[in-house]
Amino acid sequence: MDNMKRILIESGKKMLGKGLTVETWGNISLRDPQTGKIYLTPSGMDYSTLTEEDVVVFDASGNQIGGVRKPSMEKGMHLGILAKRPDVNAVIHTHPVYSQVFAVLGMPIPAIIDESAQVFGEEVPVAKYGLPGSRELASHVIEALGMESNACLMANHGAVCVGGTIDMAFRCCTVLEMTAQIYQLCLQIGKPNIIEPEQIAVMKELAKNYFNQK
Repeated sequence: MDNMKRILIESGKKMLGKGLTVETWGNISLRDPQTGKIYLTPSGMDYSTLTEEDVVVFDASGNQIGGVRKPSMEKGMHLGILAKRPDVNAVIHTHPVYSQVFAVLGMPIPAIIDESAQVFGEEVPVAKYGLPGSRELASHVIEALGMESNACLMANHGAVCVGGTIDMAFRCCTVLEMTAQIYQLCLQIGKPNIIEPEQIAVMKELAKNYFNQK
């Protein structure tokens, strides 16, 4: 089996198993840094039964070169993010419960815990609403992520997390949902304390240069 296709299939099962989406919603893309090829989950298929033939493949220019299935309707968003962000090789679009609460409210999630500060910086922004699969939605998400953000909420929709590797992207997914749950619980009790920008800068440097083993 093609290694990238195998990783993508396993990632779809992992996304479903971790409760980051339901049924066939959500989608994942991977870029092979060696070839530039982009691998994308198909549209509307059960992640638990995906096979190598179901994976859709694009070249570095975004032309479909492999796969017999229709690609995810969010292919424009995935291809657009990967085209703009050379540091990103994995994109995960999820539908997690607590993160979606803030997506529906249109509320960015601030840095209230160390993990969030290290992974996301000062806040996780909200991309403006756009219809699923539309150019507007793709444009809004790409704008919200910019050149540095690892995640954004999608208004009334879900979330997008990115990383240099699929493991880094999943770490963003996990930290985002945990932070969203804690933030919601805090708001029910009182006013959450937000970590100061100066402290966030220090922790981001720690995460970049100290916590990562070679």
